[in-house]
Amino acid sequence: MHEIKHINEALTYIESLTAVKPTIGIILGSGLGPFADTIEDAIHIPYNDIPHFAKSGAVGHANELVIGTIGGKQIVAMKGRFHYYEGFPLDEVTFPVRVMKALGVEKLIITNACGAVNVDFNPGDLMLITDHINLTANNPLMGPNNPDLGVRFLDVSEVYSKRLRGIVKDVATAQNVTLREGVYAWWTGPTYETPAEIRMIRGFGADAVGMSTVPEALIARHAGIETVGISCLTNMACGILDQPLSHDEVIETAERVKATFLKLVAEIVERF
Repeated sequence: MHEIKHINEALTYIESLTAVKPTIGIILGSGLGPFADTIEDAIHIPYNDIPHFAKSGAVGHANELVIGTIGGKQIVAMKGRFHYYEGFPLDEVTFPVRVMKALGVEKLIITNACGAVNVDFNPGDLMLITDHINLTANNPLMGPNNPDLGVRFLDVSEVYSKRLRGIVKDVATAQNVTLREGVYAWWTGPTYETPAEIRMIRGFGADAVGMSTVPEALIARHAGIETVGISCLTNMACGILDQPLSHDEVIETAERVKATFLKLVAEIVERF
C-alpha cells in the first residue's frame, strides 16, 4: 500500500527543485527515453535523489524524472521505469504514478517496447492499447486500501481512455502514421515467453505482450488519472518467426522508429 506520507515527502522534494506544475505525465519505455531530451526548460532529477523512488537496472532506462514543457504544456516524464521482473514490489513499481498525481498530473501517456503476438502486425509498428490482460496473478492494489487514494473495488472497464485514444488516432492519421490497435498482455519476465505460451496468449485474445505498463495503468485508474498506452512493437513474439529473441533487437527497433514516435507523442501532448 502506498503511504501518503511517502508520497508527500517525494512531492516536497520535487517541488523544491522546480516551479513547474505538470498536468501531463509520460512513462518512457525501453529505447524511448530520447523523448525526454526534447522537453524544453527541463530539470532532470535522478531517481536516487527522490525519496522512496527505486532505481531501474534495465538496459535503455536512464533513471531520472524530467520536468519541463512541450508545446506550452507542462509535463513530467519518467526516463526509465521500474519493472516487476527486477524484483521490485508493485508498490515501488507504481509509486511514481502516485507522485505524478500529487504533482497535479491529470493525463498519463504510458509507452513500452513489447513483442507482437498478432501475426498481422510487424516489428516497428506502433500499437494503441485498447485493453489489457494481466497474466501475472498479481495486482498493485492488493493489500489494505487507503480511501484517500482511491476506491477499494476499482472499475476497470475503461483503463485506457476512449477519449484520449480518439485524440491519438487523430494525430496518427494527420501524421500519416500507421497505428495499430490491440490488447496488451502483461507477462512477468525477465524471460521472454515460450512458443507454447505465445499460442496461449494469442488464444486469450492479446495482440502484444510485454513486461510493464499494466501496474502503472491500474494505479493511474485508481488515482483518477486519464490514461492512454502506446506500444512500440519491437519484435515478433517467440515462435512466430524461427529465430531467437534478444534485448538488442528491442533497442535497435525502438531506435529505428524513434523519430516517428517522438513526433507522434509531441503532437499528442500538444493536443492534450
